[in-house]
Amino acid sequence: MGRNKIALIGAGNIGGTIAHLAALKQLGDVVLYDVVEGMPQGKALDLTESGPIDAFDVSLAGSNTISDIAGADVCIVTSGLARKPGMSRDDLLGINAKIISEVAAGIKTHAPDSLVIVLTNPLDAMVTLMKRETGFPKERVVGMAGVLDSARYCSFLAMELDVSVKSVQALVLGGHGDDMVPVWSSCTVGGVPVERLISAERLDAIEERTRKAGGEIVGLLKTGSAYYSPAAAAVRMAESYLLDKKEILPCAAYLEGEYDQRDIYLGVPVQIGAGGVEKVVEVPLTDAEKEAVKILASPAAELVGALDKVLAG
Repeated sequence: MGRNKIALIGAGNIGGTIAHLAALKQLGDVVLYDVVEGMPQGKALDLTESGPIDAFDVSLAGSNTISDIAGADVCIVTSGLARKPGMSRDDLLGINAKIISEVAAGIKTHAPDSLVIVLTNPLDAMVTLMKRETGFPKERVVGMAGVLDSARYCSFLAMELDVSVKSVQALVLGGHGDDMVPVWSSCTVGGVPVERLISAERLDAIEERTRKAGGEIVGLLKTGSAYYSPAAAAVRMAESYLLDKKEILPCAAYLEGEYDQRDIYLGVPVQIGAGGVEKVVEVPLTDAEKEAVKILASPAAELVGALDKVLAG
């Protein structure tokens, strides 16, 4: 059997980092596609030359031709304008909608059997658009959000308690933005409920930092947005699919009644295996958390409505 093929649509900071991580893990051959002439080819060559040092045997290629993604098992989409200081994810809607529509057409034509993982912001709208434009079933179009947001929450909790991040288990539901909901009832540190270890006031502050984490990095970098952690999150999802690991990961999944939501992408725990998004996992929530999920679904729906207006215009 041949190696898996991973197509990275967008060879910027996130795409290049994904390529590096995928190569280190030897998940499959990688093709980086980008419209910027020479950039994907240069990054692929640079990474190839690191192979003897890091001892990986995969093929890495760069291309400015979308047809070179042909036969990809996974397409990870990072194409689009990144946030700059003062911009919200929603500000990117009109610009990135056009880009995603073009990318979706290329994926539909050249990688019709692939799992598509979308990272482009605003995530909830862009993953919705990808599903519409490709016509792929919900199992094969998923958004990267919750893995990253939950990792950020875990990081801040570990910092607060000065413990290993491996001891922290946390879950963030909802949209990829200010409306996400860190779930206290599912958060433990070494098996101990987090509210027994951290005061409610500090938990509120940590949750607020989690919601603003992407913007915090944008403000510090000044010329771009986060890329190491989003890349790691996307690779985690791709690895679970390619290796049929069936990990339970929080992702932006298409809901058809789960969590009392329908016909909308929302960040929830899902099982990812060889079948793609094999099932949505409904975790027990407190009444307050259920209400929060209901409330946060509205901004996601509004964003999709705004997308429809942009496309109609």
